Amino acid sequence: MIDAEYPITDDHRRQFAEQGFVHLRGVLSEEEIASIEVDYDRFLRREIDVPGNDFCDMAGDYGRDPKDFSIVNVMLPRRYHPAWVGNIVEQRGASIARQLCGDGMELDYDQLLAKQPYKDDAIFAWHQDMAYWPDTPDTRTATVWLAVDHSTQENGCMRFVPQTIHEPSLRPHAPVFGGRGTSHALGTELRDGDEVITVPIARGDCTVHNERVMHGSGGNMTPGYRRAYILAFRSVDTIATERALGFTHSHNDSTDVLESVGIDGETRVGS
Repeated sequence: MIDAEYPITDDHRRQFAEQGFVHLRGVLSEEEIASIEVDYDRFLRREIDVPGNDFCDMAGDYGRDPKDFSIVNVMLPRRYHPAWVGNIVEQRGASIARQLCGDGMELDYDQLLAKQPYKDDAIFAWHQDMAYWPDTPDTRTATVWLAVDHSTQENGCMRFVPQTIHEPSLRPHAPVFGGRGTSHALGTELRDGDEVITVPIARGDCTVHNERVMHGSGGNMTPGYRRAYILAFRSVDTIATERALGFTHSHNDSTDVLESVGIDGETRVGS
């Protein structure tokens, strides 16, 4: 029988509260992650159909040819591959989210991000997740970032700026590659005095971060992929508010919906 629980300690909770992220080791065993990567690679080979902008490059605009992608992005893979619904990553992630954020947390969206080999432009711009989302009263978030490959400084591991969770407002964000109809990516900038924490993690490990911590990652200078599997857990009420606005985290959501949230450092319901 699969044990869906992952033990969260008081030290984990303290770091998540104080720095906005935590590194969790050994969330998946080698056998468990090997079973996940079979279908993960089917997405990369496009053997599982993902329509429209939900298969795109997060390091460029929507017009890029897939053979030129630097960061292969698959939004909502469980929508396009229902066999993944309730998989071991979701089960462990739900356990982690509940222990870090309290009751009433559900999966909001999932995502795959794979940095192609030898792509020095496979850079995920500095950002805060709340810059992408509608404003809601309950902002609790646990975004579980699973390393399918060892994630290193050389292949573009996660980097965090912990002080940003204590700032009174989000930093200004702007589209990185044109408007939201051209590319989904938003970005902000480092400031003098920002402390950047680089977090290399092993295959099967996770980082978990909240909605306010500024984070990003560098390019991939290695001959292999840097594959990540992301699941974002938010409160039931927050998810209901998003869906009522027509916001599903799909890049195929209407441009009007996408442009009504998360521009220039503001988050708001409606336009």
